[in-house]
Amino acid sequence: MDLFRHSADKRKLHQPLAERMRPTNLEEFLGQEHLIGEGKLVSHISGGGELPSLLLWGPPGTGKTTLARILADRDGSILEYLSAVMSGVKDIRAVMARAVERRDQYGRRTVLFLDEIHRFSKSQQDALLPHVEAGTVTLIGATTENPSFEVNGALLSRCRVLRLEGLSDQALASLVRRTLADEERGLGSRKLQIDEDCLQTLLHRTGGDARRLLGALEIIASLLDARGKTVIDGPSIDEALQQRSLQYDKAGEEHYGVVSALIKSMRGSDPDAACYWMTRMLEAGEDPKFILRRLVIFASEDIGNADPQALSVATSALAAFQFIGLPEGVLPLTQAVTYLACAPKSNSSLTAYAKARTIVREHGALPVPEKLRNAVTQLQKDMGYAKDYKYPHNFGGNYVAETYLPEALVGTTIYQPADSGYERTIKERLASYQKAAAEAHEPED
Repeated sequence: MDLFRHSADKRKLHQPLAERMRPTNLEEFLGQEHLIGEGKLVSHISGGGELPSLLLWGPPGTGKTTLARILADRDGSILEYLSAVMSGVKDIRAVMARAVERRDQYGRRTVLFLDEIHRFSKSQQDALLPHVEAGTVTLIGATTENPSFEVNGALLSRCRVLRLEGLSDQALASLVRRTLADEERGLGSRKLQIDEDCLQTLLHRTGGDARRLLGALEIIASLLDARGKTVIDGPSIDEALQQRSLQYDKAGEEHYGVVSALIKSMRGSDPDAACYWMTRMLEAGEDPKFILRRLVIFASEDIGNADPQALSVATSALAAFQFIGLPEGVLPLTQAVTYLACAPKSNSSLTAYAKARTIVREHGALPVPEKLRNAVTQLQKDMGYAKDYKYPHNFGGNYVAETYLPEALVGTTIYQPADSGYERTIKERLASYQKAAAEAHEPED
């Protein structure tokens, strides 16, 4: 028995630090206080409540796999593991066959943990559905993407979605101290030390990802061992982590979250926040042309005629970037972001189009008034085309009171300028036109 215990301990020593320090129960689990604690769902399940099918949604390194293991172990269920990247329908069928055999012969339940479930196709997700409905397995899916977009509606409706948050600095600091003190599973036997400044540096550069944090600690310990040192310092952290990889998936949840933050910061006239989110995207590898296209849209959607120059700035920045490329291309991009953030705001272009579209859909193709049609042929002239049309340049101020909408829409207002920026001037000009039109239609005494 000592021989077998020795072999097991030896295998454990060769496991990655993140695996050795993986919590085995909820008492060791750090963070996610909104899910774990008295009266919370996870604690209720772990205490003997019914385990429903779950979707664990959150950033990398927040404990999705660990939580699945803890919940599966609570009542002796067998945990089957599949990765959506490496598995297919054939693998699902094999798991279901084993699950049926365990249930029928031994009365054991099976929990299927499906990592990166968002990478399964629609047909692969459909293959899971009847087994989840029949209770052949309890499904626990893990995903870094929003399940609302990535998981079939039918499967989503049969699962509880638990949102896991990035671990706080406080939780990660506790993990570091626990790892440095634990002589059996952690690095306690090496007597490593770390001061508060270096601890904060390590936390900030691992971005709430416990697995990345433990991986960095393991490399740091190895580097210090080779140098005969026991103090974790800045250079060892830099060497272990090299260049920080920012959490950002150019096709996923984080991508849309950061883009949304950039747009809302510019809309809220905050150039500091807008610069931060723009730089965050660039440093994470986003295509600058994607950001520039968003700026062109923003210039019309959120600024419009409040500052007509905004659209020129955005399109010029796009042209400039295409001309000079990186790295200097970030300069016109930053200029455009700060200009748009500081410009007066109006969404009148957006609301005008939306109102016009509603009218067109409600009224259909209303006839063009005869006076607005071009009379190119004699027949068209005989039919009354262009008759009574008033050419504005023949009148003072290049304006004459006239109606241009279809007869059924006369009097309808579609474009309503805001009171900000240049649109205030436009609003005053339109008001003067309306006043002149009203005076022109007043009956003579």
